[in-house]
Amino acid sequence: MKIEQIYTGCLAQGAYYIISNGEAAIIDPLREVQPYLDRLQRDNVKLKYIFETHFHADFVSGHVDLSKETGAPIVYGPTAKPEFEAIIAIDEQEFTIGNITIKALHTPGHTMESTTYLLMDENGKEYAIFSGDTLFIGDVGRPDLAQKAADMTQEQLAATLYHSLRDKIMTLADDVIVYPAHGAGSACGKNMSKETVGTIGNQKETNYALRANMTEAEFIKEVTDGLLPPPAYFGMNVAMNKKGYDSFESVLNNGMQAITVANLESTVEDAGALLLDTRKNGVFAKGFIPQSINIGIDGDFAPWVGALIADVKQPIILVTEVGHEEESVTRLSRVGFDNIIGHLEGGFEAWAKAGKEIDTVNRITAEAFSKEVKIGESKVIDVRKETEYAAEHVDEAFSKPLANINDWVKDIDPKKPFFLHCAGGYRSMIAASILQARGFRNFKEVEGGFNAISKTTVPKTNFVCQSKVLK
Repeated sequence: MKIEQIYTGCLAQGAYYIISNGEAAIIDPLREVQPYLDRLQRDNVKLKYIFETHFHADFVSGHVDLSKETGAPIVYGPTAKPEFEAIIAIDEQEFTIGNITIKALHTPGHTMESTTYLLMDENGKEYAIFSGDTLFIGDVGRPDLAQKAADMTQEQLAATLYHSLRDKIMTLADDVIVYPAHGAGSACGKNMSKETVGTIGNQKETNYALRANMTEAEFIKEVTDGLLPPPAYFGMNVAMNKKGYDSFESVLNNGMQAITVANLESTVEDAGALLLDTRKNGVFAKGFIPQSINIGIDGDFAPWVGALIADVKQPIILVTEVGHEEESVTRLSRVGFDNIIGHLEGGFEAWAKAGKEIDTVNRITAEAFSKEVKIGESKVIDVRKETEYAAEHVDEAFSKPLANINDWVKDIDPKKPFFLHCAGGYRSMIAASILQARGFRNFKEVEGGFNAISKTTVPKTNFVCQSKVLK
């Protein structure tokens, strides 16, 4: 038996590849399936089942394409109603892969079809669970995403999750390994550990939601407290996972269409396309195509695209470093942004060489910021998360998280200057590009963000918000 966790950092997502005696199973695969096909061929094994823990909201799974390529059936848990052929397992139904067995444990709460898969080894010993978004390391799945579909409140879903955890998961032996679908950075929970593997015993000791003698009411309160609104694209990803989608290959082929400098402006206008520049923030600041938005491929690219663009059907034209076109298309497709109509041939360098108009961001160093800012007089906008701001921030700075920019941008006075920063420059450059695309020119963005500011003499405030930080 072999279990491989295939972890994708930019999505904080874990897929699982399991083989035993010539047969394989894959759990929660990513959108692009060729790597799985290559593994199957390399190991000379046949894919027997594709297990889905639930209808994912934060990424588009590769289940449909993988099933078409291999003939392996897709397995969902009880109550799932996909709009394609699949096995809908009953609670505790068993599936054999080589010499091992996988049992479907219905664990509703995050969503009503959520299912944990219990693996029993060659000797019949309960060895590991693949818990999807039911149980994370340090957290449990948020219970507010499936309210409309389930016709339930988040409190009712949380109560359901409470019983799933205690009746189906906490009864397992302490040495059973926990393989979750996500780790720290995912929006599917709020307190996930950076660790991506644990045990039942360890989680009983360290996971706040599995605390001994915890009442249902206490669980509901703690699990629902402090939940941020889910990203707008989540619902559209659920629909794609449930209904099916265009093949990844067709999305990639479209995205790899080269658009010349001469044709770019007319193509953007005709398609109503968004110019998405995926270069590093420092490179973008020095020169970019006017009206383009910067979300760097080197950071949490796909989640920020989903959070800020929201509509997965938005036509997109990419501006990338030459050679990074395919990676950009691939990572967009993982979160359902399939309407990529091409990329700028030759990248920004070709645009600049053609003598076309370029824009820049007024980026200053933290040292320059420390000399220019006047605490109490200057306006400083901090686009980090509220928890980051609460831990420490520039005196008198305003907390305006990047995720909420579409709400707070209307409060910005275009005639009054301000400073803009995040933790290291990635998020503040996204904000800067959005602001400039909307006509704002009255700000300076701080290179290196608060990480760099913290090393200067700029006055700072320590304030720990108990309800948001201590969990």
